[in-house]
Amino acid sequence: MKKILFFLATACLAACSTLPTSAEYLLRGDGYFEDGKPQKALQAYNRALELNPNNLEGYASRGAVYFFTGDYDRAEADFLRVLQDNPFQADAYTAYASTLAAKGDFQNALTVLDLALQLKPGKPEIFFSRAGVYFMLGRYEQAITDYTSVINLQPAAEVYNARGALYERMGKHDLAQKDFEEAQSGRMPDKLNVYSMID
Repeated sequence: MKKILFFLATACLAACSTLPTSAEYLLRGDGYFEDGKPQKALQAYNRALELNPNNLEGYASRGAVYFFTGDYDRAEADFLRVLQDNPFQADAYTAYASTLAAKGDFQNALTVLDLALQLKPGKPEIFFSRAGVYFMLGRYEQAITDYTSVINLQPAAEVYNARGALYERMGKHDLAQKDFEEAQSGRMPDKLNVYSMID
């Protein structure tokens, strides 16, 4: 009888050890999202959260998918869930502010981005997000200052293009042209990694 019980216990452990974990579902979700399959990514993140409802990276990743698919209310809820458990997560504040801005709540987005900058004063993604909010509010000089901060910290072609477009709107055509040329130079990455959620 003991041999049978031992065999059953061993078989059960072997079977259980092959079941995917929450972390493995997160990796699957990341792969699906990078491959442009947001619905499959959501399924994987949902399964990861079923297996571990306290997995903050799961909420942050799922929130990013919701954001990029235009489901701002669900994105906001997931980012707030991260901040509820970890109020020191600057990237979650940045993502939450992006949802507020997407919904047209620019003043609260600025407040949240200022909180993020208090936590990580040198994080270029926060300056980039705040520059976009300043742009939407018509506060162009402050947007220029923030785009310049990003360029000083971590230059990327999209930042030069954004600042160039703003210079163009302000009638500063020579400065705009310089930024557009720098963006085309190939001396830097094309994009800034705005949603490196949990680091």
